[in-house]
Amino acid sequence: MEIYDKHQHLAIHSWAEEDRPREKLLTQGRRALTDAELIAILIGSGSRNESAVELSRRILSEANHDLNELSKFTVQDLCRFKGIGEAKAITIVAALELGRRRQETPLHERKQITSSRDVFDVLKPKYSDLNNEEFWILLLNQANRVQRVHLISKGGRAGTVVDAKLVFEAALQYKATSIILSHNHPSGNLKPSEQDRVLTRKIVEGGRLLDIRVLDHLIFANHSYYSFSDEGEL
Repeated sequence: MEIYDKHQHLAIHSWAEEDRPREKLLTQGRRALTDAELIAILIGSGSRNESAVELSRRILSEANHDLNELSKFTVQDLCRFKGIGEAKAITIVAALELGRRRQETPLHERKQITSSRDVFDVLKPKYSDLNNEEFWILLLNQANRVQRVHLISKGGRAGTVVDAKLVFEAALQYKATSIILSHNHPSGNLKPSEQDRVLTRKIVEGGRLLDIRVLDHLIFANHSYYSFSDEGEL
């Protein structure tokens, strides 16, 4: 029994060669693709007599199979290849330029969290001058370095509704090993409410089931903060 693609009504083994790099990327990951296959994805299609992959191999051959050489090709140089129009040439040039800029971009080491003060420093800009309540979390890796700062909810001056499922959805999506909770009190009161304590316990317990540690919960108010961990409430 043959497997058919619902869009083209062709068996998978009959797909055009230019369609295969996309499938390969989806099933095996980007690192499994050759340079020619990656370029083929950029240009999308070849010609009646030549697939996108074959065309990409021909272009690479002219660049001595050297991406640094290929990056020197202009739009006009690429347009000399049969099957490459201006739009495809611009796409290749733009992609190579992005790669060049990435090499020039310095790697910024992600902030490592070692104390509640570190959390305060990372999140303070999020809460500065807010007149409404918001709930943000830090997603951390195994080394307690910040992978992402993620907004869970926004509310009014009196509070915001926090769905614990959204907290863990974000943690799982970004493969966080641990998380830190935070919200602000526009009233200026640093003391946690009973609701704050209940929510914190709920998320801590949920984290245990998923093997995701909740390291702290900070309340921001008046340019200061309250740490559940520092106060022994976790």
